[in-house]
Amino acid sequence: MKILLTGVNGQVGYELQRSLQPLGEVMALNRAQLDIGNFNQIRNVIRELKPDLVVNPAAYTAVDKAEVEPELAMRINGVAPGVMAEECARIGAALIHYSTDYVFDGTKDGAYAEDDAVCPINVYGRTKAEGERAIQAAGCEFFIFRTSWVYGMYGNNFLKTVLRLARERDELKIVSDQYGAPTWSRTIADTTSNVLAQLYGSKRSTMDRKGLSGIYHLSSQGSATWYDFAKAILANADAKKTRVLPIRTEEYPLPASRPKNSSLSCERLISTFCHLPEWETALALCQK
Repeated sequence: MKILLTGVNGQVGYELQRSLQPLGEVMALNRAQLDIGNFNQIRNVIRELKPDLVVNPAAYTAVDKAEVEPELAMRINGVAPGVMAEECARIGAALIHYSTDYVFDGTKDGAYAEDDAVCPINVYGRTKAEGERAIQAAGCEFFIFRTSWVYGMYGNNFLKTVLRLARERDELKIVSDQYGAPTWSRTIADTTSNVLAQLYGSKRSTMDRKGLSGIYHLSSQGSATWYDFAKAILANADAKKTRVLPIRTEEYPLPASRPKNSSLSCERLISTFCHLPEWETALALCQK
């Protein structure tokens, strides 16, 4: 099986480059080799390489910067996935794509299911929701994995920021009224590999796979606030000198609004494919 992997310099793409290796020939491309903002390049690369699978973790992920670069964010997150999906449909390939908890507005009392209506409250969320719609309209076999609060030891993320600030300061003020599930980039990559092995490494027919095609929530289990997340990070790092104080969202204003509740129900993925770890367990493993 030939797998085209985009965005290998991102934190999820970095992990996918390792986890996809047992499944076939992985053609891993960085931004210099495939800029997903260049639609002609997307078409040319897919037509030339003729992959069986396109795995696309590449994205515009600067949530606050997207508020002042909406056209660029939409080009990369909203339009490019549709171009990929159209090319996949053209050659009979499947598309694996990653979306976000930020497609929801955060007003639900409880975890969001895949069938809940999307209602993003920031530019980033709107662009990711548009990418989902474009993929679904293209007619290819697809799997969209919505994830949340991604972190890891590679790339820029909340975990690395907290560890850096703890070395510089005695006190950190962290938002304590937004809820979600911190999700290790390796959990996303390994779960993707597990799902794909079940779909394409087994005797499932094409009709079976098409019946499973769709949107799945993929995040660690349990719920936390950013304050809870920061406290756990520092406890794992044995950073006892740094105090963490809870604050409200209003006390830490940012250009992009965040949903107060972006917890995802992953029951569809768990019941169909595999278990997902508790967020505390995954975080401890990441920090070992």
